[in-house]
Amino acid sequence: MLVLAAAAALAGGAHAAAPKAVTPGSGEVATAPQAGAPPPGSAAANPTGQAAPAATADAPAPAAVQDPTLNSDGSPRMIAVPHVGQPSDRAVDLQAQFTPNGQEAKAFHNHILMPVIVAISLLVLFLLAYVVIRFREKANPVPSKTSHNTAIEIIWTAAPVLILAAIAVPSIGLLARQFKPAPDNAVTIKAIGNQWFWSYEYPDYGGVSVTANMLKERNEVAAGQRYRTDADGPRLLAVDNRIVLPVGVPIRLITTATDVIHSWAIPAFWVKLDAVPGRLNETSFTIDKPGLYFGQCSELCGARHAYMPIAVEAVPVAQFNQWIQAKGGTLPGAAEAAAPSNAVIPQPGADTADATSAAGNTASDAGTPVVNATEAASPSTQRATGNGGGVGNVDQ
Repeated sequence: MLVLAAAAALAGGAHAAAPKAVTPGSGEVATAPQAGAPPPGSAAANPTGQAAPAATADAPAPAAVQDPTLNSDGSPRMIAVPHVGQPSDRAVDLQAQFTPNGQEAKAFHNHILMPVIVAISLLVLFLLAYVVIRFREKANPVPSKTSHNTAIEIIWTAAPVLILAAIAVPSIGLLARQFKPAPDNAVTIKAIGNQWFWSYEYPDYGGVSVTANMLKERNEVAAGQRYRTDADGPRLLAVDNRIVLPVGVPIRLITTATDVIHSWAIPAFWVKLDAVPGRLNETSFTIDKPGLYFGQCSELCGARHAYMPIAVEAVPVAQFNQWIQAKGGTLPGAAEAAAPSNAVIPQPGADTADATSAAGNTASDAGTPVVNATEAASPSTQRATGNGGGVGNVDQ
């Protein structure tokens, strides 16, 4: 009998519940389990027959990535700088260039083309003045009957050939570099022209898309709507959503359109590429310096052609990656970044089309209204350039 009692006591102690853990600062008191308590999960411990809820700890939600291009109040962090990336009042020279091709093109223009043009113009002016004075009737009553001069004919044939050859050599090289294919590690951005706004896609970064509309002046919008400020950029060039590109990384620009021919142009990058419906045009460039650069549609595209500005915010690579994550995109791995892009970039009207190339010119946010899909051109205010059209983050 004593042996049986000892065995029962040992069995009850083995089935006792483990002590409850106490969280420091919770105010709970640890209690020792009762000897002989039924084991957890047994019919005796749960007479109702219901399964005991599992103890789960709610994992904290990942913090949202802050947009590095905006201040805490939503205003743009980078402001426009006069004479950089925008037109200058009373300027006669080309804009300052911030890409290698642009710097080479500007030097070619200033150091080769302009001297040649000035020299030819002065030579022609001198010859005209000489002929008018030297061979006027009073100074030359008996005109010469000379019809040929071998030396002069050789000079006026050879000189233009040599001048054209001197211009052609650097010109053809520059032209070839402008359309040199982008390397495998280039950042691809697709610009889609619409009447009358631009939409953009980053196909290698999880399909991040941006729709950019022109910001109107304060006296042109209703109360409570966003209007242009000096921090946004010059009049007719500021947009509600700037596109962000990294500095020092090759950029592959692909253009197309959904309606008529547009042209994506940034003078400070020496880039002008037509956006043609049903076609994909491509060029590449590399931005040398962080900054804010502006451009416009450079192909007559309808009644509101003048209201299709372009704003590019060039930032360091780390800040660009943070911006991509803030927009909900994903960063490619090291192997993917070094490999050629495999993103599908269909043409508008193709069997497989993306969101921004589909009919209707939809915006990046799902559920936003159609913008200028069937509206006829008119001098009235159009939603594509209005600040409250529901496209992108206009009202934010």
